[in-house]
Amino acid sequence: MASMQAVLQCYSFPSSSSVCIYSRSSQSSQVLGRSQAISCSSSTTPLTILDRKIERNASERSMFRLGLPSKGRMASETLDLLRDCQLSVKQVNPRQYVAQIPELSNLEVWFQRPKDIVRKLLSGDLDLGIVGLDTFSEYGQGDEDLILVHDALAFGDCHLSIAIPKYGIFENINSLSELAQMPQWTDEKPLRIATGFTYLGPKFVKERGLKHVTFSTADGALEAAPAMGIADAILDLVSSGTTLRENNLKEIEGGIVLESQAVLVASKKSLIRHSGDLLLTTREILERLEAHLRAAGQFTLTANMRGSCEEDVAKKVLGQPSLSGLQGPTISKVFCKRNERVVPDYYAIVICVPKKALYKSVQQLRQIGGSGVLVSPLTYIFDEETPRWSALLAELGL
Repeated sequence: MASMQAVLQCYSFPSSSSVCIYSRSSQSSQVLGRSQAISCSSSTTPLTILDRKIERNASERSMFRLGLPSKGRMASETLDLLRDCQLSVKQVNPRQYVAQIPELSNLEVWFQRPKDIVRKLLSGDLDLGIVGLDTFSEYGQGDEDLILVHDALAFGDCHLSIAIPKYGIFENINSLSELAQMPQWTDEKPLRIATGFTYLGPKFVKERGLKHVTFSTADGALEAAPAMGIADAILDLVSSGTTLRENNLKEIEGGIVLESQAVLVASKKSLIRHSGDLLLTTREILERLEAHLRAAGQFTLTANMRGSCEEDVAKKVLGQPSLSGLQGPTISKVFCKRNERVVPDYYAIVICVPKKALYKSVQQLRQIGGSGVLVSPLTYIFDEETPRWSALLAELGL
């Protein structure tokens, strides 16, 4: 069996403090420093590996590529969102890694691990991707070539947080500052934090000015690390917090590193290089997402009301705090037949209200004379121009 060699990366902090990351790799593994570069060439696909990035000739492929998570809850929720936006992903075989979206004929879908989506955006093998903000931040490491196209896709909610045991020396420790000030931590015996986030973790403690901290990489259930004695604390993703509680761990005040949810990301180089077709495709995806997400949880209320004129009815409606709608109520005449004559006895009111204010809005409509109230869920709300589209153009300098 090949022997194992340890790779140790140290992050220098002010005041002679340091944060270390310890991981294991096989003896045959190679570690490339920032200053190292390896050039490889073949007759078919030239590659240049530089600073851990791969630059490809964009003309090698004619289709744009969207990376989607390949497994788990993130994958299923991503497909559900796209389906709700009328962008259903079609796979010939569920075992295949490539698929199509019929509505976007110039786009291929590639199913990948989330961290590989980020890496392949950097290498130029993908143009767009949907991942968690935590994955984007950890593996993107602030690279200027990665752009957040949509930063809130409303699923995959979680946060990256430090957790410590509820017992022993940590029993009365409830904040990050209290943890940092514990006299136990020294250069010889630093606070040991087990995590899979070896970029965000050291970055966080450096920004907070913490001293005497080491980070160790770990696979599997991090929650067991403190009980086993191989770490004092953990840094991991938390959703409901149930797993932490069941393992006698607790979060601490000031210990949240990042609030995360699913995001749409892109390669800046790809968007600029293919500023025509790829930007149009990106805009369509973005507008569909924005329209659907804005409509989520919104309802249309339609009611009839007597009044002398549209302005009279509008004053009554706008006098109620829950009935202003997106921009104001839409009011139109309702014609009724009386004594062989067609007369406008009523006015129809149409407004949009959020789900949380639905019943209150219905009550207020009835109080001012509204009747026959109809309630319908909204599917899409299209703005005149999507704000995130304007922001993306500004980011690209277009």
